[in-house]
Amino acid sequence: MSVTVREVNAVIERLWPVEFAESWDAPGLLSGDPEAEVTSIRLAVDAVAETVDEAVAAGDDLLLVHHPLLLRGVTTVAETTYKGAMLARLIRGGCALVAAHTNADIVDNGVSSVIARRLGLANEVALVAGAVPGTGLGRAGDLAEPVTLGRLALILAELLPATATGIRVSGGYDTPVSRVALCGGAGDSLLGNSEVQAADVYITSDLRHHPASEAREQALLGRGPALIDVSHWASEWLWLDVAAAQLREALPGVTVSVSDIRTDPWEFVVTQ
Repeated sequence: MSVTVREVNAVIERLWPVEFAESWDAPGLLSGDPEAEVTSIRLAVDAVAETVDEAVAAGDDLLLVHHPLLLRGVTTVAETTYKGAMLARLIRGGCALVAAHTNADIVDNGVSSVIARRLGLANEVALVAGAVPGTGLGRAGDLAEPVTLGRLALILAELLPATATGIRVSGGYDTPVSRVALCGGAGDSLLGNSEVQAADVYITSDLRHHPASEAREQALLGRGPALIDVSHWASEWLWLDVAAAQLREALPGVTVSVSDIRTDPWEFVVTQ
């Protein structure tokens, strides 16, 4: 089967429609010749030196990432800059770059939904409903059986790929948990969400000191969830396998692979 970058991008935008992305987002085709042939696609969370080099060395024709390389504006793509260097490597290697970001967060089988289903959550709902029924940011649902907060953290440690920072928890180890709210990627903006506040625990990434501290103090008064903070990269990496399967079904004959390279930025921690 012979397909072009344009045709592959059309499939990507059908699976993860860009019109439903957040207004500040920048998904879609970021670089590459729309008429170039695609026989091999690689998926990664980030377009960084290691994943770009991996795709080019393997002869992949298209790199699909979750995080848009050009999310924030640039005034130069000189190769002395990280973004310029990545674009130059991809262009010279004949590898197009496409991003599916918040448009891949909100859909059924999107980033948060994948985590929810791996945890076996029932009665799944979006934290913030999307324009299409069944879509939206984040997810909430009920565990099949109550567990302790500590046990849930251990389950997540087995489910997610390992990172240097591991999993951080705010709340008592033996706190019972039945209702779970979660948001893959950075989610402290949803701490005040009604579904989050009604849950026993909120799982997300990149929780900052002040929002986490305030949420913890509120929970001590009996209102609000315990918190589990996981690696941003790890929370989104699980989606890649699901996305790859969808692309294989939509593009028979095209090789689709998932990068195992850890693009979490933290290398090690020192505990006291």
